[in-house]
Amino acid sequence: MAEENASRRPSGELEAKALACLWGADHPLTPGELRRSLGGGLARTTVTTILSRMYEKGIVVRSPAGRGFAYAPASDASGLTARRMHAELDRGEDRSSVLARFVSDLSRQDEETLRALLSDMGGSQA
Repeated sequence: MAEENASRRPSGELEAKALACLWGADHPLTPGELRRSLGGGLARTTVTTILSRMYEKGIVVRSPAGRGFAYAPASDASGLTARRMHAELDRGEDRSSVLARFVSDLSRQDEETLRALLSDMGGSQA
């Protein structure tokens, strides 16, 4: 059994590869098209399963294509990262403490970027 586990991909690796292929495509991909893009001899059912899970998580959107679906990323890489950050923030019980810790650990450059973004947002809401 240890040998079987050693040959398995780390959790999330296939999802990340699938998302990279979807970002690189110029149109939504069917599971078969994604399977060919990924290579590596994956079963079609494996690709369909990972796409279904990504759809349930809101990472991809889908549209009817023949008897199945074609999939596209729900957002770009920055949007996905922001979504993950929001999800982590939502898990905490004390948002203020989580945000304070996050801000206190920022580099000077990231802090300046955040200040500029917040300043720009404050000016556009007036």
